[in-house]
Amino acid sequence: MSRHGTVVVGMSGGVDSSVAAVLLKEQGYDVIGITMKTWDYQTSGGNTKKETGCCSLESINDARSIAVRHGFPHYIVDFREDFGGEVISNFIGEYLSGRTPNPCVLCNTRVKWNSMLKKGLALGADYISTGHYARVRFDEIRKRYILSKGKDPKKDQTYVLWGISQAALSKTLFPLSDLTKPEVRDLARQFGLRTADKSESYEICFIPDNDYNRFLKDTVPGLEEKVNHGKIMTEAGEVIGEHDGYPFYTIGQRRGLNIAVGRPVYVTRIDPDANIVYVGEDDSLLTTRVLAGQVNLIAWESLPETGIRAEAKIRYKDSAEPALIRPGEAGLTEIVFDQAKRAVTPGQSVVFYEGDDLAGGGIIERAFIQ
Repeated sequence: MSRHGTVVVGMSGGVDSSVAAVLLKEQGYDVIGITMKTWDYQTSGGNTKKETGCCSLESINDARSIAVRHGFPHYIVDFREDFGGEVISNFIGEYLSGRTPNPCVLCNTRVKWNSMLKKGLALGADYISTGHYARVRFDEIRKRYILSKGKDPKKDQTYVLWGISQAALSKTLFPLSDLTKPEVRDLARQFGLRTADKSESYEICFIPDNDYNRFLKDTVPGLEEKVNHGKIMTEAGEVIGEHDGYPFYTIGQRRGLNIAVGRPVYVTRIDPDANIVYVGEDDSLLTTRVLAGQVNLIAWESLPETGIRAEAKIRYKDSAEPALIRPGEAGLTEIVFDQAKRAVTPGQSVVFYEGDDLAGGGIIERAFIQ
């Protein structure tokens, strides 16, 4: 047994997780590779003739071949029930509620750092690991595990990791924390990995054709008949058009509205109960005050009534801006930005930073339009 311990590595078949596994093996850990079977093409539909992504046979074979070549075991673990119940069901439910979910956040929190951790412990592992570009450390002063951005700012993935608990962070290794993406590909070539030049996938894994509308229509029986022919209205109550179904729209959307009012208008609000999509001009998307639920604090033990100053971002590619984070109404957390943010979208994540440290995050419940 290695003096470093045993680590279960989630291997998607991509270059990042492949290098992570081999690096840990080189560092002296006993590595166990697992590829999570989280969904299948027959139930998700779309692109069924050319399987790609983390659950495809090609990806599984890539991960297995790397494990065999570098001398560590590899298993395929069926997490379809967990993934379906936690991630896909939430994805569908959020859209039917007029919200826009981020399934990667739930997948990381409830599958990779919950189900995978349980499986790792069952296999006798001391740690779990992935190919995310992030770092974790224990802060002796705060007595908390701190999650921070990795070396490569272009590949920072902390935005989708805010839900990881302290207990899970204590068991987590991020071997790519001090590497950039080009350096990871160089290492893959040095290790002779078949995934060295494998392209990245940016679509949601269980929607391989990236067609959310098609997925919702295929998955929810009779959806089109239930939600089409709804009204498009201004906030003043003027009916200016008809929509194809409120689940197919998101806050800030301009294209695809199929209305002509002589000026640009954007989706500002969705009312699923009344089947109405509200639109307005660009400045009606601005807000400085946001309420978030399901908040997980990482760098902080709790929020004082007076709040804590930090930087916050409302989407993955957003820039973090100064804000006050404080307790809000009805058990929610209030985020008050110094400068207005545009198109804050319920269902998405708002994430808090102190410099490079991820202080916490939550799910956006409401934005107060100025």
